[in-house]
Amino acid sequence: MTAGTLPALYGEDFAADPGRHYEQLRLQGPLARVEIAPGAEAVLVTDYQAALDVLRDTHTFSKDPRPWPDTIPEDSPVRSVLAYRPSVVFSDGDTHARHRKVIGESLGLLGPHLLQNQVADAAATLIGRFAAAGSADLVTGYARQVPLRVFNTWFGVPDAEGEVLADRLASMFASGADAQSATAELNEMIGALVADRRRRPQRDLTSYFLQHPAGLDDAEAVMQIAVTFSGGYEFTANLIANTLLHMLADPRYDGSVYAGAMTAHEAINEVLWRNPPQSTSSGYYVRYDTTFHGVALEAGQLVLVSYAAANGQSSPGGATDAWGASESAHLAWSAGPHSCPARQPALLIAISAVEQLTSRLCDMRLGRPATTLPWRPGPFQRSLTTLPVHFTPWAPKPPPPAEE
Repeated sequence: MTAGTLPALYGEDFAADPGRHYEQLRLQGPLARVEIAPGAEAVLVTDYQAALDVLRDTHTFSKDPRPWPDTIPEDSPVRSVLAYRPSVVFSDGDTHARHRKVIGESLGLLGPHLLQNQVADAAATLIGRFAAAGSADLVTGYARQVPLRVFNTWFGVPDAEGEVLADRLASMFASGADAQSATAELNEMIGALVADRRRRPQRDLTSYFLQHPAGLDDAEAVMQIAVTFSGGYEFTANLIANTLLHMLADPRYDGSVYAGAMTAHEAINEVLWRNPPQSTSSGYYVRYDTTFHGVALEAGQLVLVSYAAANGQSSPGGATDAWGASESAHLAWSAGPHSCPARQPALLIAISAVEQLTSRLCDMRLGRPATTLPWRPGPFQRSLTTLPVHFTPWAPKPPPPAEE
């Protein structure tokens, strides 16, 4: 099979039903050659155990693409995700540990109670905007807005600039024609923020990153902030939207997202298994010629792990059905040294956002059949473009006068 005839992990057909494509790929074995954009080839891991082995094996696989020939076309949209940058995503060993420590320890300064209050405040404001209308788009009007407001507060980004950042992030992860220019604009905006905080430190994550004992230089700081903001925001926004769709379309809820059979946490766990917001990893590179799970790999070959395809295997851990398995067994947070460092705050934001919405608008129903909803194209994210709903109009109670 030659380039151009490989299975494509992009386009409307793939976005409409990636599960069907993953099933076909698994027939080829644990690894399959695919095209992730026109002219851009990779080896995709679809087997659960093989995926774990890639994610954990730092001796065979590297995250740094620089030692190897660049096989991605210069104008390819997937460069926005795969091109090297001095960040935690593209580093190994001590450099990776240093960058990851900055992110983990800075995020650790965020108290869960404060975070829940921030989500509740953002949710109340957003719901108040559309509650009286009896209809809303839960992607643009809620799922993408709640984490954006929280992340803006964390990093000290003005709301107006945060909206621009969110737009650039959507373009970057969709791997469209403007992905590279969106990435450049994103880095430029964060660079301006870093320069400002060098001069005027504040009580925000941007300043914490800069003041960390690891001593990040400006380029490193921009990249770690970009990775944390972009990855955390996109993952959380998509998780909220995918969970709301799951609850609205699942017959177990019997038309009511509030009085359904599962809690928000349980619904989120099912989504992380069935429809993970980040469907595919960033790049891993083979360090030397080897045979891996019966497949010959060459040094420098680009390997991607499909979290969605690996999770789709029944009973990955044994006899237990995947959907009832432990929430720690799915691969939505990745695994190994490059597992998500923002798992707990992302999960807390998503749970709180879903609970806030479903407790207020408990009779929401889909505005169109779930099977006709459009998804953003691209191999890396599983992201709705719209989620229209109808519900009984509701007027939020205004706050009491100040003297009360």
